[in-house]
Amino acid sequence: MVRKKSKAGQMNLSFGMIFTIILIIVFIAFAFYAIGKFLNIQKAAKTAQFIDAFETDVNRMWKSSQGSQQINYSVPSSVDYLCFTDFSSGSGKRGENSKFYDELKRVYFDKNNMFFYPVGSAGGIDAVKIENIYLSEITSKENPYCIKSINDKIKLTLKKNVDESLVKIIR
Repeated sequence: MVRKKSKAGQMNLSFGMIFTIILIIVFIAFAFYAIGKFLNIQKAAKTAQFIDAFETDVNRMWKSSQGSQQINYSVPSSVDYLCFTDFSSGSGKRGENSKFYDELKRVYFDKNNMFFYPVGSAGGIDAVKIENIYLSEITSKENPYCIKSINDKIKLTLKKNVDESLVKIIR
């Protein structure tokens, strides 16, 4: 008598079951991708709100005859520093944050003077040009002049003296 071999260790999966598992994996991967993109859009929106509020405050101070105002701004949690850098003066890097200079120079374009560090941390907005700031004075001792973000907040002082036409930024 011939004995049949037992196939108890084999598992038979139908094509429909395999296709369903592949679809589940694809949907989960797409969900993670979409969540990541949504969070990046949220970073960009928060950065744009900061830039708009900061420009408004700088312009308000610039239009006044003199003043000093300390302001807290909210930035994305991935931003470690807000840096003001003067690449056009030719004076080069100096100060405690000079290690950021070369990396910030890679995203410099057309007279940008305000940068978010680390590069790429602000949702695709790496640098902008802020009008009416006294950049040569701000970066006279440190270039780049960086302000550390603490608990997703940037705390800085906008200052303008009577004899000045532009606004200074102070830590």
